[in-house]
Amino acid sequence: MAERRKYSKKYCRYCEGKVDFLDYKNPSAFKFSLSERYKIMPRRLTGNCKKHQEMVENAIKRARHAAIIPYVASRKKVIDNPFAGLK
Repeated sequence: MAERRKYSKKYCRYCEGKVDFLDYKNPSAFKFSLSERYKIMPRRLTGNCKKHQEMVENAIKRARHAAIIPYVASRKKVIDNPFAGLK
């Protein structure tokens, strides 16, 4: 007999919301795809589909280049909520 899953299947939030385009100027749209140190979280943790994960990655990279979000959080300066400053 096969073992049962101990976790529920993750669904893509962008497919459920029928999102066609992610704007890099709106960091609150993809903040759940970032870790507390502003690293991009993988698909297996977020549940995003391949198409939307690539859109999230491109939007985050563009936002980093435009200095909307930082590349990494500082190790020395500990913040309680790194997303408090995001719109």
